[in-house]
Order: sequence, then structure tokens, then C-alpha cells
Amino acid sequence: MGNPKGEVQRRVLLLCGDYMEDYEAMVPFQALQAFGVSVDAVSPVKKAGDICATAITIQVESTDQANAESRGHNFTLNATFDDIEFDKYDGLVIPGGRSPEHLAMKASVVELARKFSDSRKPIAAICHGLLVLAPAGAVKGRKCTAVSTMKPGLVAAGAHWVEPDSLSVCVADDNLITGVTYYGNPEFIRLFLKALGGNICASERRVLIIIGNYAEDYEVTVPYQTFKVLGCHVDVVCPKKKAGDTCPTAIRDLEGGQTYSEIRGHNFVLTADFESIDASSYDALVLPGGKAPEFLALKEDVIVLVKQFMEARKPVASICHGLEILVAAGVLQGKKCTGYPGIKARVVSSGGTFVEADPIDRCVTDGNLVTAAAWHGQPELISQLMTLLDIQVSF
Repeated sequence: MGNPKGEVQRRVLLLCGDYMEDYEAMVPFQALQAFGVSVDAVSPVKKAGDICATAITIQVESTDQANAESRGHNFTLNATFDDIEFDKYDGLVIPGGRSPEHLAMKASVVELARKFSDSRKPIAAICHGLLVLAPAGAVKGRKCTAVSTMKPGLVAAGAHWVEPDSLSVCVADDNLITGVTYYGNPEFIRLFLKALGGNICASERRVLIIIGNYAEDYEVTVPYQTFKVLGCHVDVVCPKKKAGDTCPTAIRDLEGGQTYSEIRGHNFVLTADFESIDASSYDALVLPGGKAPEFLALKEDVIVLVKQFMEARKPVASICHGLEILVAAGVLQGKKCTGYPGIKARVVSSGGTFVEADPIDRCVTDGNLVTAAAWHGQPELISQLMTLLDIQVSF
């Protein structure tokens, strides 16, 4: 999506398993696709279309004590492990969580990791993901980092341990990229992109994301971390809250019911004071969905900001229920857009043209406005925003 036409597309493998860490799987999965990299997500014994359950740590309080875990999103695999043709892939990504401990017991998985290591193709492993690399001999003599509990096992496997001084530390040793936790996703993905031969061009942009309590989890964090990969300055704000305050997020999934399911997500730490925001100092605006938009749509200071971005014809992106804010701002007249189907009537009555959310990853661009039906369409949404912001990833 994000790389110029005519270039050979990179293709990477994302090694998944039940209860892998949610952000450590989905952020690389969607970010790399937005940059034009083809990503095949696979898991042993499972096939394309099957689900891997994910796990989340609501808030990492310590790296030397256990942290509370809860259920995350359902992650849908898009490829079949048994169909893997090693030679077709340029790199490997291994998320953390609890799945690597199980995956490391499978000979087929260890052999796959060994092939990537022996061929010196880029490997990116984060947190407990290194458990898969140790039995493959892929960390011997290599500098690497992870959560502190991984140190004894990695040292025993011959690794040169790098003690992290924060949760976002990442280490690159030739083709091997390692990271401590998902807090370091931006640097982790940037280093992996570089190892794949990727080049980021014209990335000094400023992006504003407006959220509220129970904004959809992926719809906040994936754009936030992906634009940070690109070197953009990204601020996430909430009315009546300041930098350092938190907003709880909501995890929404389509699980066969008449509507989506919802459970508690992470505590997202805001990066700036809402009251200090000046629209003229930003290049683009992102409006995530979730429960938050119906309340944000009632706040006049939010509506004023949205109108300023639209009147200046700066790129504005809306995901799923984010359309509720645009409807309230009265800026959809004559615009084509998509989002959650339940908002269609409101879009039409405000003068917009609603493009049906089928498939669920549908994304629509009309001038400066980019809309996605749900978080499933974020790779294309981010890619379209990159085009409007004149940001390129080349190989």
C-alpha cells in the first residue's frame, strides 16, 4: 500500500499463537501492510481464517513482577502454516505474550526460526518472542533484549544480554531486532523496516488524535504507533484531560452476534493537554471509533477543532463510529464516507453519501477525508493518509 509502484514488494511472516500479546501482533501486522509490505499471519495446526485469541496487559507496572492480564481481540489468520514456502519470505516477526512458550515446543516452528537465522534474513522478536529463537540457536553470540525474566534463559542460550532501562528499549544486531514490550513498537518496527531495506521519506509531520473514555483500542494505538514509526510527532488528547492522564479503551470484535462484542481494553496515556491544542500546528487529524465519539460529538471545543481541519482541507481520518463527530460538525455535505453501518442514516441526513461497510475492511477517500468501516481497514486508511501527507516508504 505505502511503497511506490514498480518496486518489488517485501513479504514477511508473522508467527502467531493463542494468547500472544495483542499489540505486539496487530500493530506490526497493520503497520507493515500500510507501508506496502505483505504480511502472512500463521499459526501451527491452524489455517487461514482461523482465530488466535490474544492477551493484553492493561498496564505494565513492573518488569520484575507479574502484571495482570486479560483477554484481547480475536486475531484472524490470513495464511496457513503448513503452506509456508520459506524462500518467498524476506523476514520474520515473533510477538510476545504467552504463545511463544508453547510455540517453542514445536519442532516445525523451531526449524522455521532456524532457517531465517541461518539465512540472515531479518528477524524481529519482542518480549517473550525470543523464547522461539533460543532453541533455534538464533540468539547465540548476538546482542538482544527483552523483559527481565527472559535474561537467564537467553544468557544460557549464549546471548549477549542488553539490560533495558525502559519498557520501550529495542536492540539491533545485524539482522536480529529485539524489543522489551509493545511500548517500544515504533522503534521495533522502524528497525525491522530498515533491515528489510525500507526507507522513510518526508516524515516530519504532526498528527493529532482525539479520543475519550472507551475509544476502540486498536483504533487509537495502531494509528498512534504507526505514525510514530514514520517519525511523525503524534499527540493524543481528550477534553478535560491533560498529558499523563489516561483514557480506558474498549476492545470491540465481530463474533457472529447481531452487533459487536465489547470488553475493557488498555489504559491509554495521553500525550498532551487538550486545552493547549492549536489546529494550525498539526498536519492531520484522526478520529477513532468506540463509545467515545457519541460523547465527543457533544463537545463544542471538539467540533470547532474538526471544522478547522476540514476548512483548511487538512487530512482528516475517521474510523468506524468516528463519523458521529463529523456528522455533529456538519462537514459531510457532499462527501462519500464509510463507517459502522448503524451510522448510515445519520450520515445521509447530514448530506453525506454512505458507502456500505462490505467488506469490513473497506476504506473510502474523498478529497481530504479518509474513512474506514472498522479497525480492519486501518492499513489502507493509514496508507491513504500517508499519500495525503506526502510520506513514502520505499524499498
